[in-house]
Amino acid sequence: MAIRKAGSYSKFKTVPFTRKSKVKKKNFIKTVPNPKVVKFKMGDISGFNQGKYPIVIEVFATESVQIRDNAIEAMRQYLHRFLTEQVGKDYYFEIKTAPHHILRENRMITGAGADRMQTGMALSFGVSMSRAAIVKAGKMLFLVAVMTPKHEQIARELIYSSKTKLPCTIHVETIRKK
Repeated sequence: MAIRKAGSYSKFKTVPFTRKSKVKKKNFIKTVPNPKVVKFKMGDISGFNQGKYPIVIEVFATESVQIRDNAIEAMRQYLHRFLTEQVGKDYYFEIKTAPHHILRENRMITGAGADRMQTGMALSFGVSMSRAAIVKAGKMLFLVAVMTPKHEQIARELIYSSKTKLPCTIHVETIRKK
């Protein structure tokens, strides 16, 4: 079965649903789906820690939203691939949001009975189906660090071309270190 569209979850206020304990009795959540985000730090990690990159591009969310883990992973794959192709190995890329909130789905069946549709139980709890990051307005989503102004321009173009993968509008800031 295909996943629900992001609009089903992204724009609603929610209470974080994250309680997973090692002690079985204390679990609120019985099954936890695996996160789809594979890596959070990419590129030249040791060079960034040494302060080798003078230009840091930070991307912030301008509205409160839930970002599903498959959207974060799609953004990560896009930026990592094209930064590697166009900039080379002289960059650092880090995702600053982690998908901890577990999304639930109450599945409904429609189809064969054309005269009726299953309505289901009102206010049913649902089954855990994926993860999301609850992001408030002004929170940093990710950062990209590069060496030269030419690479900065490439990185900014890639960020703006990939913003359609996120369910919110973004704000980009550049910090130059001397």
